[in-house]
Amino acid sequence: MNELTEQSKQWIENADHDLGSAKIILLHLPDYFDTILFHCQQAVEKYIKAILVFNEIEFERSHDLVYLLELLSGIYEISEDKYKKAVSLNGYSVQIRYPNKIMKLSKEELEEAISISQEFMELTIELISL
Repeated sequence: MNELTEQSKQWIENADHDLGSAKIILLHLPDYFDTILFHCQQAVEKYIKAILVFNEIEFERSHDLVYLLELLSGIYEISEDKYKKAVSLNGYSVQIRYPNKIMKLSKEELEEAISISQEFMELTIELISL
Protein backbone atom coordinates (compact mmCIF):
# COMPACT_ATOMS: atom_id res chain seq x y z
CA MET A 1 0.00 0.00 0.00
CA ASN A 2 1.49 3.35 -0.97
CA GLU A 3 1.80 6.31 1.36
CA LEU A 4 -1.01 8.30 -0.30
CA THR A 5 -3.42 5.41 0.04
CA GLU A 6 -2.51 5.05 3.72
CA GLN A 7 -2.98 8.77 4.33
CA SER A 8 -6.37 8.67 2.59
CA LYS A 9 -7.42 5.75 4.77
CA GLN A 10 -6.45 7.70 7.88
CA TRP A 11 -8.51 10.71 6.75
CA ILE A 12 -11.48 8.41 6.11
CA GLU A 13 -11.12 6.72 9.49
CA ASN A 14 -11.03 10.11 11.24
CA ALA A 15 -14.06 11.24 9.23
CA ASP A 16 -15.92 8.07 10.15
CA HIS A 17 -15.20 8.78 13.82
CA ASP A 18 -16.64 12.28 13.49
CA LEU A 19 -19.74 11.01 11.73
CA GLY A 20 -20.18 8.24 14.29
CA SER A 21 -19.76 10.74 17.12
CA ALA A 22 -22.42 13.02 15.65
CA LYS A 23 -24.87 10.11 15.42
CA ILE A 24 -24.22 8.95 18.99
CA ILE A 25 -24.46 12.47 20.40
CA LEU A 26 -27.76 13.07 18.56
CA LEU A 27 -29.10 9.84 20.01
CA HIS A 28 -28.04 10.46 23.60
CA LEU A 29 -27.54 14.24 23.94
CA PRO A 30 -29.71 15.86 21.26
CA ASP A 31 -29.43 19.31 22.87
CA TYR A 32 -25.70 19.41 22.09
CA PHE A 33 -26.39 21.18 18.78
CA ASP A 34 -22.95 22.73 18.46
CA THR A 35 -21.13 19.47 19.02
CA ILE A 36 -23.28 17.52 16.58
CA LEU A 37 -22.88 20.17 13.88
CA PHE A 38 -19.14 20.48 14.50
CA HIS A 39 -18.66 16.74 14.02
CA CYS A 40 -20.78 16.77 10.84
CA GLN A 41 -18.69 19.58 9.36
CA GLN A 42 -15.48 17.86 10.40
CA ALA A 43 -16.57 14.57 8.82
CA VAL A 44 -17.28 16.25 5.47
CA GLU A 45 -14.00 18.15 5.62
CA LYS A 46 -12.04 14.97 6.25
CA TYR A 47 -13.86 12.97 3.55
CA ILE A 48 -13.01 15.64 1.00
CA LYS A 49 -9.40 15.75 2.18
CA ALA A 50 -9.17 11.96 1.80
CA ILE A 51 -10.15 12.31 -1.86
CA LEU A 52 -7.70 15.18 -2.37
CA VAL A 53 -4.82 13.25 -0.82
CA PHE A 54 -5.67 10.13 -2.83
CA ASN A 55 -5.50 12.21 -6.02
CA GLU A 56 -2.32 14.02 -4.97
CA ILE A 57 -4.00 17.42 -4.85
CA GLU A 58 -2.29 19.70 -2.37
CA PHE A 59 -4.41 21.92 -0.18
CA GLU A 60 -3.88 24.72 2.30
CA ARG A 61 -4.73 24.08 5.91
CA SER A 62 -8.39 25.09 5.89
CA HIS A 63 -11.81 24.22 7.24
CA ASP A 64 -13.52 25.86 4.24
CA LEU A 65 -15.55 23.14 2.53
CA VAL A 66 -16.18 25.27 -0.56
CA TYR A 67 -12.45 25.84 -1.03
CA LEU A 68 -11.81 22.10 -0.71
CA LEU A 69 -14.59 21.25 -3.17
CA GLU A 70 -13.21 23.79 -5.64
CA LEU A 71 -9.87 21.97 -5.54
CA LEU A 72 -11.67 18.69 -6.10
CA SER A 73 -13.65 20.12 -9.00
CA GLY A 74 -10.41 20.26 -10.99
CA ILE A 75 -10.69 16.51 -11.56
CA TYR A 76 -14.28 15.60 -10.69
CA GLU A 77 -17.59 17.19 -11.54
CA ILE A 78 -19.08 18.47 -8.30
CA SER A 79 -22.81 19.17 -8.45
CA GLU A 80 -24.31 22.43 -7.33
CA ASP A 81 -26.29 20.40 -4.81
CA LYS A 82 -23.04 19.20 -3.18
CA TYR A 83 -21.80 22.79 -3.01
CA LYS A 84 -25.06 23.90 -1.36
CA LYS A 85 -24.83 21.12 1.18
CA ALA A 86 -21.21 21.98 1.93
CA VAL A 87 -22.15 25.65 2.38
CA SER A 88 -24.86 24.62 4.85
CA LEU A 89 -22.22 23.01 7.09
CA ASN A 90 -19.37 25.43 6.43
CA GLY A 91 -20.10 27.71 9.39
CA TYR A 92 -19.89 24.92 11.93
CA SER A 93 -16.16 24.29 11.77
CA VAL A 94 -14.64 26.52 14.40
CA GLN A 95 -16.75 29.58 15.20
CA ILE A 96 -19.61 27.50 16.61
CA ARG A 97 -17.25 26.14 19.25
CA TYR A 98 -16.91 29.51 21.00
CA PRO A 99 -19.22 30.95 23.67
CA ASN A 100 -22.10 33.12 22.50
CA LYS A 101 -22.54 31.06 19.34
CA ILE A 102 -25.34 28.89 20.74
CA MET A 103 -28.03 27.89 18.30
CA LYS A 104 -31.12 25.78 18.49
CA LEU A 105 -32.01 23.47 15.65
CA SER A 106 -34.76 20.95 15.24
CA LYS A 107 -34.06 17.24 15.33
CA GLU A 108 -34.85 17.18 11.60
CA GLU A 109 -32.22 19.84 10.89
CA LEU A 110 -29.63 17.91 12.87
CA GLU A 111 -30.58 14.71 11.05
CA GLU A 112 -30.14 16.58 7.76
CA ALA A 113 -26.60 17.59 8.79
CA ILE A 114 -25.84 13.94 9.51
CA SER A 115 -27.39 12.93 6.19
CA ILE A 116 -25.16 15.42 4.36
CA SER A 117 -22.11 13.93 6.09
CA GLN A 118 -23.21 10.46 5.01
CA GLU A 119 -23.60 11.66 1.41
CA PHE A 120 -19.99 12.86 1.44
CA MET A 121 -18.92 9.51 2.90
CA GLU A 122 -20.67 7.79 -0.03
CA LEU A 123 -19.04 10.20 -2.48
CA THR A 124 -15.65 9.35 -1.02
CA ILE A 125 -16.29 5.63 -1.39
CA GLU A 126 -17.47 6.20 -4.97
CA LEU A 127 -14.45 8.26 -5.99
CA ILE A 128 -11.71 6.24 -4.34
CA SER A 129 -11.51 2.56 -3.69
CA LEU A 130 -8.97 1.52 -1.08
